[in-house]
Amino acid sequence: MTTHSEVAAVHVAEGDRLHSEYEVPFSVRQLTPSIGAEIGDLDLREPLDEPTYLALRRALVQHKVLFFRDQDITPAQHVQLARRFGELEVHPVFPQHPNHPELVMLERTKDTKATENVFHTDVSWRAIPSMGSILRCVECPPVGGDTIWVNMAAAYASLPDHMKALLEGLYGVHDIMPGFGGRMTQQERDENRNRFPPVSHPVVRTHPESGEKILYVNSAFTTHIANFGATHKVRFGFDFLVEGMNVLQYLFLQAAAPEFQVRLKWEPNTIAFWDNRSTQHYAIQDYFPAVRRMMRATIIGDKPF
Repeated sequence: MTTHSEVAAVHVAEGDRLHSEYEVPFSVRQLTPSIGAEIGDLDLREPLDEPTYLALRRALVQHKVLFFRDQDITPAQHVQLARRFGELEVHPVFPQHPNHPELVMLERTKDTKATENVFHTDVSWRAIPSMGSILRCVECPPVGGDTIWVNMAAAYASLPDHMKALLEGLYGVHDIMPGFGGRMTQQERDENRNRFPPVSHPVVRTHPESGEKILYVNSAFTTHIANFGATHKVRFGFDFLVEGMNVLQYLFLQAAAPEFQVRLKWEPNTIAFWDNRSTQHYAIQDYFPAVRRMMRATIIGDKPF
């Protein structure tokens, strides 16, 4: 069994390799002081060579989300690009591309109103959550349908010292059911409950490449704090439930601060590549009943520590 220290050592070595290369074979335009960069002079139809891969990975860790315009890639090229950064997941609920199960099809029309308009981190309900996601716009509404990303490392860094001390050693419980249970039949809920039981992750996780501390709870999938009553004194009885939920609600609100955000206006063949370890995002549902069609590949990460 691989220990957290062994995993950390692997990522330290990867980080050293990333920072040993300084040539950037593409342009980078920072979009806000906190998060986001637009990448230019790069054709994602072509396989990434080693220097380009390393430079992109370094840019992703630094800027948290990268945007690419005018990238008319095929589904196969989309999968190839994502797989360059790691093994890909197959989502258990979202519809999949008929030829590429690693690609989920996020399609909204006049008959299917979106429900993703909540700040969240993709698949934090997995025991091994996502490293990153790569999303391409196939068809965009003429107006609306933007997406917001949030730098959750900056959100943690801005917390007052007494709150940082309060969060030490706490674990949040993440569950697939709040976000996806409503679109399942009872049989599917039973099956997916067995496949994906609730999991606990640190409320403050460590980025395995940068070493940053990150606020790792989200209002879509984090249901409660597992050990609040075991680590903090409460008055009596079940006070720890109330106090723990008060803390959790306060943490959820941190994602709403504009100072930590970047907002993308989609165009056809725009690609966003974000670090799920250090961000949350919010798909704005202001375009219904217009059409919005997207494809997403999600890269498997490692167990948070």
